[in-house]
Amino acid sequence: MRAEIITIGDEILIGQIVDTNSAWLGQQLSVLGVEVVQISSVSDQRIAIVEALEAAQGRAELILITGGLGPTKDDITKHTLADYFGSRLERNDYVYSRLKAWFEQRGRVMSELNGRQADLPHNAEVLDNELGTAQGMLWRRGGKLILSMPGVPYEMKWIVKNQLIPLLQREFALPIILHRTIMTAGIVESMIAERIATIEAELPAHIKLAFLPRPGIVRLRLSATGPKRTILAKEVAVYEARITAELGHHVYGFDDQLFEAAIGEKLKVGGQQLALAESCTGGNIAQLLTSISGASAYFPGGVVSYSNEAKINMLGVRAETLADQGAVSEATVLEMVAGVREKFAAAYGIAVSGIAGPDGGTPEKPVGTVWIAVQGPSETWVRLYNFGTDRALNIERASMQALYLLWKMLVTN
Repeated sequence: MRAEIITIGDEILIGQIVDTNSAWLGQQLSVLGVEVVQISSVSDQRIAIVEALEAAQGRAELILITGGLGPTKDDITKHTLADYFGSRLERNDYVYSRLKAWFEQRGRVMSELNGRQADLPHNAEVLDNELGTAQGMLWRRGGKLILSMPGVPYEMKWIVKNQLIPLLQREFALPIILHRTIMTAGIVESMIAERIATIEAELPAHIKLAFLPRPGIVRLRLSATGPKRTILAKEVAVYEARITAELGHHVYGFDDQLFEAAIGEKLKVGGQQLALAESCTGGNIAQLLTSISGASAYFPGGVVSYSNEAKINMLGVRAETLADQGAVSEATVLEMVAGVREKFAAAYGIAVSGIAGPDGGTPEKPVGTVWIAVQGPSETWVRLYNFGTDRALNIERASMQALYLLWKMLVTN
């Protein structure tokens, strides 16, 4: 089965909101064995909606539409679809009573505007939405399914999980698609491709390998299609093991595990703690670590020492070092990491100092120059990088590279 996703809303087209619905729907459909062939975003205009719907039916058997189902005048999807399918809006007494009870449970009186959410196309199958007022509407036309859902993410997800997926599993013999993702850090996509070229060439036709890179991280997704899940799982496990063995310590986890979570688990198992001294990353590494529940077990704290005075007063960096070598130097990050480990009595420390940009660079130290030091109980590693000219990207790359150096120290010693 092929599917197409159509999102409706001017707010998506002008960049006011990000279309996360399509990404989530793609994940859910893929697990079911449904192939998403296209994702489209269109404006809140009748002609745009109709043209997208017509085109989608030429490509897919399942068309999922999100957005445009609110009670206000700018939400025209319901009226457009009713006209398109030759229908009329009728008050659905069951839905109306549910909406009334929904408002009463929240201590509110349902307005006439909200009550109109129960006016639905008479030839559509209604898919209940227990989390909001806009209902799902399903049409069957020429062997194709067209489903319109609210754009509010949690409402859309409820309808998909509780209504659409059971319907698809009940009515269609869908193939088995199995995904396994190998998470890697500290190695670029091209280098991975070179190292696993032989393994990739030996993959059977029903197992595909995809490279999904972002700064500091590359996901390797193995996708297998076949009639039996148990057989696919065994086949994928063989290639997963071979790739993992080839990439060694660069593999830190599986199935979209966060790098910071993997590091936290490693520290927790060892009963060790990590302290941070951040300058150009401005606390970004600390934010990554503390986004994981339970981080207090291994992260006692850090220092964002942006100024020279902060480096001197909070980390014990010598004024002479800063005067002679500068804040962005090997000597400075070495004193920063030693100071922060002592301050928090931590087994491990990370220190980062650099020029994130877009200004502040010199011919000797251009924008993107970053020094990183990682120190453990028995050794210290210090590295120099030049990441480029984009400030946000420099901060992200420096953060991930610092975490990778720590990871490598944790797993190779």
